[in-house]
Amino acid sequence: MTSPSAVDPTRMGEGKAIAVLTSGGDAQGMNAAVRAAVRVGIYCGAKVFFVHEGYQGLVDGGHNIRPATWESVSMMLQLGGTVIGSARCQDFRAREGRTKAACNLVKLGITNLCVIGGDGSLTGANQFRSEWSELLADLVKTGKITAEEARRSSHLNIVGMVGSIDNDFCGTDMTIGTDSALHRIMEVVDAITTTAQSHQRTFVLEVMGRHCGYLALVTALACGADWVFIPEMPPEDNWEDHLCRRLSETRGRGSRLNVIIVAEGAIDKNGKPITSECVKNLVVKRLGYDTRVTILGHVQRGGTPSAFDRILGSRMGVESVMALLEATPDTPACVVSLSGNQAVRLPLMECVQVTKDVTRAMAEGRFEDAIKLRGRSFENNWNTYKLLAHIRPPEGKSNFNIAIMNVGAPSAGMNAAVRSAVRIGIIQGHHMLAVHDGFEGLATGQIEPIGWGGVGGWTGKGGSNLGTKRVLPGKTLEEISLNIAKFNIHALVIIGGFEAFSGGLELVSGREKYEELCIPLVIIPATVSNNVPGSDFSIGADTALNTITNTCDRIKQSAAGTKRRVFLVETMGGYCGYLATMAGLAAGADAAYIFEDPFTIHDLETNVEHLVQKMKTTVKRGLILRNEKCNSNYTTDFIFNLYSEEGKGTFDCRKNVLGHMQQGGTPTPFDRNFGTKLGARSVLWLTDKLKECYRHGRVFANTPDSACVLGMRKRALLFQPLAELKEQTDFEHRIPKEQWWLKLRPILKILAKYQITLDTSEKAHLEHVIRKRGVVEKGQ
Repeated sequence: MTSPSAVDPTRMGEGKAIAVLTSGGDAQGMNAAVRAAVRVGIYCGAKVFFVHEGYQGLVDGGHNIRPATWESVSMMLQLGGTVIGSARCQDFRAREGRTKAACNLVKLGITNLCVIGGDGSLTGANQFRSEWSELLADLVKTGKITAEEARRSSHLNIVGMVGSIDNDFCGTDMTIGTDSALHRIMEVVDAITTTAQSHQRTFVLEVMGRHCGYLALVTALACGADWVFIPEMPPEDNWEDHLCRRLSETRGRGSRLNVIIVAEGAIDKNGKPITSECVKNLVVKRLGYDTRVTILGHVQRGGTPSAFDRILGSRMGVESVMALLEATPDTPACVVSLSGNQAVRLPLMECVQVTKDVTRAMAEGRFEDAIKLRGRSFENNWNTYKLLAHIRPPEGKSNFNIAIMNVGAPSAGMNAAVRSAVRIGIIQGHHMLAVHDGFEGLATGQIEPIGWGGVGGWTGKGGSNLGTKRVLPGKTLEEISLNIAKFNIHALVIIGGFEAFSGGLELVSGREKYEELCIPLVIIPATVSNNVPGSDFSIGADTALNTITNTCDRIKQSAAGTKRRVFLVETMGGYCGYLATMAGLAAGADAAYIFEDPFTIHDLETNVEHLVQKMKTTVKRGLILRNEKCNSNYTTDFIFNLYSEEGKGTFDCRKNVLGHMQQGGTPTPFDRNFGTKLGARSVLWLTDKLKECYRHGRVFANTPDSACVLGMRKRALLFQPLAELKEQTDFEHRIPKEQWWLKLRPILKILAKYQITLDTSEKAHLEHVIRKRGVVEKGQ
């Protein structure tokens, strides 16, 4: 038997036909999935068809099922909704409709179906597949198809991708469209916050989610709402008193506004709906606050997809085609999904079953089970929200002082991490200290207490409110240790980029000489470059990625207007090519030059030739990204001059250096949420460490595991000792030696029409959802 890598991926699809359809409610990012499925299908040698108007198009056939070409999916990435249309279809629910659909597919020789939709659409697809042979038998009997046609199409393969802004499908961390919907919601929340503060108002915001509170929950976390109502967890019986008490306490602490988030499907313990109107009436009647209701409605489905959804859609599109082409008659219908940053394949019906189990648990009043069944990400969000919102600061104090600082360049989301760390610290009974201007401030004593109200409204603020510097502590260890003693600091939270990591190592190596440095410390990765060892993501990278992607969209629009134009865009990131690569995927770039993937003059020539060929098609524009330090000789100017000279008469070239706009802006929902979770987790960990290290009236910590990086690794948040991570770091170039996102580079090249070989040996294996859940419940 040959090894999987011996398969030539460009021939995997020969003789096969794939149909792509979007069904049910639309979601931003569906177009990215359609584009990737079409292009990878064509790359693999398969014929690809669009099915317009969802299942209705499948039933009606004719011009609704059309061949797709490479160019036909161009300029789709940045469009919201679904270009090929979607419709709720009653006909497909009847067997007669499904028989018509089967006939249309058989006539075109299509035996592979890629469905992008919600759980209803995917359940329908599975039913279609299980009835396939009966439907063909009926068609042969009535003479609609020949026995030979039935034999050629004897089996139907199905792969699903979940497109739904509600994120209500179990087994998947994020469904296509969820992140974009959160972007729309946060834009509204940020806008409302400013007007509410002017008038000291209370705002009740209703967001979508009939059966799933994910959008409401993440919104509440990301904007620091006073209260959230979600269907999975109805409030306690006397919630009205509790809510009014919370609102007046918030006002009492000096806040000028209250925000209450209501999911449209919110209910109380008896299953009675809790509407935004009834919440408003309660607040007005009991407290007399000026209260307004805003119902977001279909705004949440609209607008351009976020960078995350474009990358998610593209990765899922690629994975779904691979799953279809590798499927056998015995493979169960699967959904492709992301878990952490890993692409996974899950049995479709198991996911549907667990999704139904959630609904049943809610109907039977087993709300704790419902939250568990929703999955780890939902549960983590719920626990963080409860911690930050529901506990009153304790009467007793712990006598521990925890200092928080920002180090390195500013990044969006740092303030969210500071806010949650300060508040969780206060809830744990600690005394919290703010250090201004990084290690320099620690050395010069720019340290002051920070309270609950001091971090109010920080989640949505970009940059660094504490102030941050790139200075490392090595030369001022003596001054730093004196200040640690003077301010009686027992633990440190350092939020920052590679300097935070290097600085942490310098503090640890100073422990031998200065006893004051023997305190627990935790590094939270926050940098647009995403180059901190020990974490797959860092706070601020998602915001920077969206900024670059939005700029590239505008640039592409300009290029599409002028025709025959190539844009060269330089991104930040130091030596780390994360931003250039991911923005390349999200914006549909023709190439992304980075340091980790060395290139020669020959590669540059190939790229120019590729663009010359591209100008002969209907897509007369190009987009090239270059990471700022990808090569010291092949500078942005050099590449610009080369392209301008070689492209003479075929295309002209323009360059853009994006610069510091990549560090600014309001944090995206992902960065707010990620920052909030990391801030909270870091202080909970320090609380345990302080108890461990407290002996004879003082804190003493000098073991390697008392100085850690808190990072996101594959699927979980992990604390990893700095000493261990030191081995995994390339200090000269300030990057980790291994980086997960490099595996996505081939996808970028294939989607830009390069004939490269895709390594198909590292497959996403089919994982079971139901058995996994059983283990989770026992393990807790």
